[in-house]
Amino acid sequence: MDQQMLMMLKGLQADELQVIQSVTFEMTESQQKQFLMLYQGKRKEEQTMILLTVLGFFGFAGIQRFVIGEMLMGILFFFTAGFCLIGTIVDLVNIKSMTYDYNKKQAYESAAMVNVMTRK
Repeated sequence: MDQQMLMMLKGLQADELQVIQSVTFEMTESQQKQFLMLYQGKRKEEQTMILLTVLGFFGFAGIQRFVIGEMLMGILFFFTAGFCLIGTIVDLVNIKSMTYDYNKKQAYESAAMVNVMTRK
């Protein structure tokens, strides 16, 4: 994959790069561009997720869960003040793996979309 295209993804970590390379290995250049456009819109940056989690200490607990699509956990966090802040602290510690798992899922979904869109 072209390094210039990958530079569009801010905060790209090595493990996320490996996932992207494995997903786009057999794609043509145009398919890779389509993938990056889709994936760039869906992925979440770790710094943004940290900020959203820290907001849980100021009365907005669970926003990070809503952002990654875990609606039920987001509602539980919101109504229990982040499980009395313990859940918010746990999320803050685990935010890197939560973000990686979410982005990995989005990479696979984006690759599947590109394959469906370019199928003849």
